[in-house]
Amino acid sequence: MSAETYRDAWGIPHLRADTPHELARAQGRVTARDRAWQLEVERHRAQGTSASFLGPEALSWDRLARRARLADTARRCFTALERKDPGTAAWVRAYTDGVNEGLTEPGHPNPAPEFARTGLAPGRWDPWTPLGVWLATHILFAGFPAKLWREHISTHLGPEAVALFAADGPGTAGSNGWLVSGERTTTGHALIAGDPHRFIEDPGVYQQVHLSCPEFDVVGLAVPGVPGVAHFGHTGTVAWAITNAMADYQDLYRERLRRTGAGVEALGPDGIWHRAARHTERIDVAGEDTVEVEIIETDRGPVIAGGPEGLDDGTPAALSLRYPPRVTADLGFGALLPLLRARRVADVDRALDAWAEPVNVVQAADTEGGLLHRVAGRVPVRPAANGLRPVPAWEPGHEWTGWHTPPRAGLTDGVAVMANQRGPATPLGVEFAPPHRADRITALLAGKEHWSAADMPAIHTDTHLGAAAPLLTHLAALPSEAALASAAALTPEAALTPEAALASEAALASEAAPGPKAAPDPEAAPTPEAAPDPETAPTPEAAPTPEATPTAAPPEAPPTPLTPLTPLTPLTPEAAALRDRILAWDRRMDADSTDAAAYAAVRAAVVRRLAAHPVLAPASVPPAYPEVLLPWLALVPRLGHALEHLLRAEDLYGIDRAAAVRAALEEVAASPPSGTWGDTHRLAPWRALPDTATAPVGEPGLSGDHDCVLCTSPVPGLTDRAARGPAARYVWDLADRANSRWVVPHGASGLPGSPHHHDQQPLWLGGELAPVVTDFDRLTKESDD
Repeated sequence: MSAETYRDAWGIPHLRADTPHELARAQGRVTARDRAWQLEVERHRAQGTSASFLGPEALSWDRLARRARLADTARRCFTALERKDPGTAAWVRAYTDGVNEGLTEPGHPNPAPEFARTGLAPGRWDPWTPLGVWLATHILFAGFPAKLWREHISTHLGPEAVALFAADGPGTAGSNGWLVSGERTTTGHALIAGDPHRFIEDPGVYQQVHLSCPEFDVVGLAVPGVPGVAHFGHTGTVAWAITNAMADYQDLYRERLRRTGAGVEALGPDGIWHRAARHTERIDVAGEDTVEVEIIETDRGPVIAGGPEGLDDGTPAALSLRYPPRVTADLGFGALLPLLRARRVADVDRALDAWAEPVNVVQAADTEGGLLHRVAGRVPVRPAANGLRPVPAWEPGHEWTGWHTPPRAGLTDGVAVMANQRGPATPLGVEFAPPHRADRITALLAGKEHWSAADMPAIHTDTHLGAAAPLLTHLAALPSEAALASAAALTPEAALTPEAALASEAALASEAAPGPKAAPDPEAAPTPEAAPDPETAPTPEAAPTPEATPTAAPPEAPPTPLTPLTPLTPLTPEAAALRDRILAWDRRMDADSTDAAAYAAVRAAVVRRLAAHPVLAPASVPPAYPEVLLPWLALVPRLGHALEHLLRAEDLYGIDRAAAVRAALEEVAASPPSGTWGDTHRLAPWRALPDTATAPVGEPGLSGDHDCVLCTSPVPGLTDRAARGPAARYVWDLADRANSRWVVPHGASGLPGSPHHHDQQPLWLGGELAPVVTDFDRLTKESDD
């Protein structure tokens, strides 16, 4: 036996070989067979050549890839890997050899229709290409453009605005992950479960795979184009999973550049002008002229925006990016083989000491009761100012002086929950996700003493929206006609005050409720038992295909000005009825819920009205940074994701938020949503080459929301469509790996027309999981290679 390929009922590849190198070769080969078009796109993205066939829409990314020196950094890292760890380097070479064989083998012609549409032939992979794919996939993970947003909003509103708008930005990736120790399970052995949240791509960003050889036998979620199983794996005796630590490990420097007869110079912190590396490159653009790009690199790092002449609009600015692999020539690939060979959590722990980026929180458990909860990755030691905004390269005091020791944490009541909130990685980051998802998962786990693998989907699919509280509080404070009538019965002086109306409103609400409040307490979460049964949850219907990303959606019309209302003007009957309906809502963002749709419509209207306010509207015009960075600087998404902070703040620059909420309620009452949340909250997967001929064919409606455990992210105020969501779900059972489960949004195959192209989507939508099969006797043999 050299290598054998088997498939299960879902078309997932199960590979068996005599050696790790032959196994890597087989993994590369089967990935090329299943994901050839995806591999071609990722190779071009790593090289900064995707505009050559995707056209001008890909040019901004290619400029960033070139200017940030992604391909050159990947080459450097592979050269260093060959020197420091030749065994791993040879293993990576074996993988790329397999990719090249799979792309060209005559016995397996590639039927991917995208090649014919673009006129492309699969290109050859170099040994460094997997490192380039990894780097291109994760270069924006730390969200360095958020530093541009903080500077931008501070310029308009002052430095205190940074805290008001703090929330995970549009380009960051999040995850849910929870570790339940054996003392809290039905088997006495640990469970690890969760779901990584990323942009949903088609084909998917994760590839289910089973890798078996005499040295190890691992199931897990691989990144197509990268050998092994990095983020989520189960070896039979130990399992691990990650969430994004939200660490800050990339810095932006404002550079002072000048041209000389010899090239370009940059002013250093020593007050001396230093020669910068400079050359030009050409980017081919399908259907347009070739574009020339100037590549400049200072002692801090490559210049990714601006230059000696400033930004495109002439604004004097040049920004360099300093990121760890460019400094160390190490992407952490030395951890990949040790992870596959791990038998206990101590082995996983040692392997992760070599991890570089992205910086993750890792949870692991083994069959002997070992548990691990730690941060893995490389975060530089430098002044706090570096983490907040771009810092001046010509001033001393902003240098990197070492690396942080990754923090560790334990379990509380037998569980550990991570959902990108502040936790063990707090000393390493600036902004973290709101605590709603983590708090909800913790509350659900506390509702039951012992858990099984079969119980976990109820947590995966929980739709309770903790972030709704501030808007519900504002809605509850709007005076009804009955409250105003009660206030009018007071003395004339008292009746003129809005406080009197609000007091009457509270009194009426109290009288109307025989015991508990008739409307739910916005802060009160339903009990864990109220979690929906994933077996009976309705499957959302389909609808027309949305655009690939939230920012691609057409802008909605600006709010229609309403007749000015005094504080004591009653709500219209329609608005009062809508208000009462939303306050009685169970706060679940279920696809079949009309009340969730109504809440989301009011939320979106509030966001649009705040964005149009004269205080905030000027911030909607960003500086002339490269297009690829502009999503981080968009005002409406920032308002939408920070809405609860903005509504809770003691003051918001004098903006009358009660009036904005009231006007939004009236706006929606005048033209309410006609259907359910799932009618507009639809999947918007990213496809490198959308098929315009089939674009009207619908994508499914979704349950969930940005701050639900079922994290399917709309952009309030811009679109209800969800481009981000669970890119996979998994449950690793340490009692018996055969009881583990997993699912991806689409399927194992990237080939349209394959029976396994989208066959897992019904499971993914319904909150179900496919079984993990590791017994080769239960699999179907496909080939000997």
